[in-house]
Amino acid sequence: MSASDLKLTQDDILSAVEGLVAAESDLIANMANIAAVLFEALPRINWAGFYLFKNGELVLGPFQGRVACTRIAMGRGVCGTAAAERRIQRIDDVHSFPGHIACDAASASEIVLPLIRDGELLGVLDIDSPEMSRFGLEEEAMLARLVSLLLNA
Repeated sequence: MSASDLKLTQDDILSAVEGLVAAESDLIANMANIAAVLFEALPRINWAGFYLFKNGELVLGPFQGRVACTRIAMGRGVCGTAAAERRIQRIDDVHSFPGHIACDAASASEIVLPLIRDGELLGVLDIDSPEMSRFGLEEEAMLARLVSLLLNA
C-alpha cells in the first residue's frame, strides 16, 4: 500500500500517532513510527523523518525515503535554519532558499518543524515533496499538533 492508495484525513493521522505514542515512551521508537506513518499517509512527499540535535549539529535520525544527508550544521539549509531560529520553516520552492542543501535533487518544497521540549532543542521533523508549494497552513497546524503529541509522550 502506498500513500496514493490511502484516504486518510489529518485527524486519522493524528489519531494513529496518538495511539502509537500512548503505548511507547522511547523518543527514537516513536520517531521511527511517526516517520513511517507520515511517509505512508501523506500524499506527494518523497521524504519524512527526523534530525536529532547532538553536539551542536543536526544528525540524521529515523526516516522514510531515499538516502539523506547525515549531518547538518545549525543555520544551514531549511533544517538548520528551523533549528537555529526555533521556528517552523514552510518553503514553497527549496531551490530559491538561500543555502538549501540538496540531499535529494527531486525535492521541490519542504516543511521543517523544530522539536523543543522544556526550552531544549531536541531536533527537527523534516518533510520533503517533489511538488512545489506542497505544504499549506492547515497541514502545518496538523504537523505542529503531531510534534506536540511526540514531545508529550
